[in-house]
Amino acid sequence: MEIRPADPVGIRPLVLADAEELLEVALRNRSHLEPWEPRKDEAWFTLEGQRAALRRAEEFRGAGRGYRFAIVAGDRIAGAVGLNEVVRASFQNAYLGYWVDGSSTGRGYATEGVRLTVRFAFEEAGLHRVQAAVMPRNGASIRVLEKVGFRREGQALRYLRIAGTWEDHLLFALTREEWA
Repeated sequence: MEIRPADPVGIRPLVLADAEELLEVALRNRSHLEPWEPRKDEAWFTLEGQRAALRRAEEFRGAGRGYRFAIVAGDRIAGAVGLNEVVRASFQNAYLGYWVDGSSTGRGYATEGVRLTVRFAFEEAGLHRVQAAVMPRNGASIRVLEKVGFRREGQALRYLRIAGTWEDHLLFALTREEWA
């Protein structure tokens, strides 16, 4: 599925009806995303696995505990972005995660998807802080965060298990005051 550079880019909530397209994108990008993400169970790469994940996403959205969006280019899913592990009360924080289809990298889709998601976080979800963690060798992802205005806060050693290895991550954050 070729995504044309002229296609408008936006985000929209992921819903159960996206399961088939998400499965197609997941299968097509399995090796592309493997070096950057925690290992996925084989069930993830099934239609029922996608449906289960989307049902959880809808449940979390309804409870204000998480928000998953499709990054859309034209009428196609070009990636996804999420505000995960939302903590309310005095923290009002979420962890940001995102990915883009391997055939769509370098076109600004991740940057625009993250920018729109951060706007949602601060203007609609009522969050105060969004943070992200990126492996130091993932220069493209670091550039996305910097373009959107995230600041680097430090480094967490052996932070996440990625592709079977405990990987160091650079920590980035953005608060509502900085966004304004």
